[in-house]
Amino acid sequence: MEIAHFVDQRRPRWVALELLLQKAETQGLTVLALEEARELSRLYRSASSDLLQVRARGGAAEVSEYLNDLVGRAYALTYPGQRLRPRAILAFVTRGFPALMRKEMRAYAASVLITFGGFAFGWIGMEMDPEAAPYLMPSQHQELDPVKRAADEAKKDSASTQEQAAFASFLYTHNIQVAFLAFALGITAGIGTAIMLFGNGLLLGSLAWAYASKGLTGWFWAWILPHGIPELSAICIAGAAGFVIARGLAAPKGLSRRQALRKEGITAVKLLLGTLALFVLAGLIEGTVSQIHPPRLSVAFKITFALVVGTGVYLYLLSGYAQRGEAQRA
Repeated sequence: MEIAHFVDQRRPRWVALELLLQKAETQGLTVLALEEARELSRLYRSASSDLLQVRARGGAAEVSEYLNDLVGRAYALTYPGQRLRPRAILAFVTRGFPALMRKEMRAYAASVLITFGGFAFGWIGMEMDPEAAPYLMPSQHQELDPVKRAADEAKKDSASTQEQAAFASFLYTHNIQVAFLAFALGITAGIGTAIMLFGNGLLLGSLAWAYASKGLTGWFWAWILPHGIPELSAICIAGAAGFVIARGLAAPKGLSRRQALRKEGITAVKLLLGTLALFVLAGLIEGTVSQIHPPRLSVAFKITFALVVGTGVYLYLLSGYAQRGEAQRA
């Protein structure tokens, strides 16, 4: 069949579909009678098939664009996207995310172990060879004397509210970028994710040794832990999301890799979204409490504050186990 004859033969159906779409779009789907709704569905499927044929036969671009527009409008009416409702967000935050954490605890545990492995490597490396600092420590801390820094911080007045807010905003943005990178590197079969987590732990371990070697262990952890518990937990969760993507590539479980990647990708994105609240909390704390050093806030107070925050964070993250127990009893 010639393409011109094909278009002439099918055009009445396209016009009929367009009229139904105009009616549904302006007055809503509920205005359609049952037979009209069935006709819209039938004409939509027919137009989808016609679009494929026009493209395959090299039909005119304007015909292809017209059909593509019709099919797109019909799809939008037939399969409307769900609106994001506050109730659904609250349900995910309070129940969905902790339940997902319980399900993916192995991936999270792997992220934590790799991070701690990097921490141990950084500490031991500095202990064995302090001259390795340029390779192990964060660049901005290599020339900074921990004793001098602690003394300088003790002399400072507290930072202004504006400075604290700006610093918190910077840290929030930076940490989100780190999390997205850990997540995205899952596409390297998890190798890139593991390297990043290990490197993050390595920098922390080398820095911890630098302060501990100067007798400032308490000062260091009072600086790091208040924001570090939610922040490092969130980064490890993002790493777990990367490992979930890697699982879809390495172990598709009878599915094609594309199907497995799509399935695991949904889980990974949900894990990543769940870290946002933790990063907000970490950014707020790092821009305020973490930057107020002794004597204005004592080491004991800041570490106690960190333990309270950490307890709250992990009671929340592990609440999925309690929910599971309640479901089993029911």
